[in-house]
Amino acid sequence: MRNFLAFVLIFASTLSFSQETVTFFSSDSLEITADFYEAKAEFPYVLLFHQAGSSRGEYRDVAKRFQKLGYNCLAVDLRSGGEENFVPNETAKKAITMGFPNNYLETKKDIEAAVEYAYKKSNQKVVLVGSSYSASLSLVIGKTNDKVKAIVALSPGEFFKPLLDVKQEITGLTKPVFVGCSQREFPYAQEYESVINSKQKVFFKPQDGPGEHGAKSLWEKADTGKSDYDSSKEYWMALLVFFNQIKG
Repeated sequence: MRNFLAFVLIFASTLSFSQETVTFFSSDSLEITADFYEAKAEFPYVLLFHQAGSSRGEYRDVAKRFQKLGYNCLAVDLRSGGEENFVPNETAKKAITMGFPNNYLETKKDIEAAVEYAYKKSNQKVVLVGSSYSASLSLVIGKTNDKVKAIVALSPGEFFKPLLDVKQEITGLTKPVFVGCSQREFPYAQEYESVINSKQKVFFKPQDGPGEHGAKSLWEKADTGKSDYDSSKEYWMALLVFFNQIKG
């Protein structure tokens, strides 16, 4: 593990990062906005999806840390959302203006379009990172999509019943999975462990702090309003180990 951490530090110091806003289209022709964080053109992609009422701004700082692990990142505005870190959700604005349906389940089209976009750019399988409702959809989509290598699901749950039962849909999932959540959420998230058959599955909760909901758990000092402990360090250490295992 020490060797891997040393590699990450040395490797990251040799990279120069860039960021640009890109657009592509979902299967129902809604234009989707995303922020593309490039480390190196030949790297695989991590796709970053936000939680309810949010935007691609949820990953403004987080994306840069994934870049240091050797990934290009695509932080996507899903059609159901609002604003985060002063970044408005452009896809949601277009969906409302143009009359596209924009409930949680409709965002499956946006996630699938992002997978296609990133795969065409790199010709490599992608890693999905979902937050709250998009964590659940990432598990569902990732199970059967051959272009998905692994899934990081932060605070997944049953947000769609009776229209969709997440536990039922992901039964038999065999791809590498990292499920992270707060201490309070852990008993609910752990219910998925019995139906995921992956040999590489991690169910994580912080030990020394309460944690936070969704991708906000990865923000530095996200939970200091609840305690004096920054549990994001625990999440990142667990993710480092997971990404080391799925490399190659």
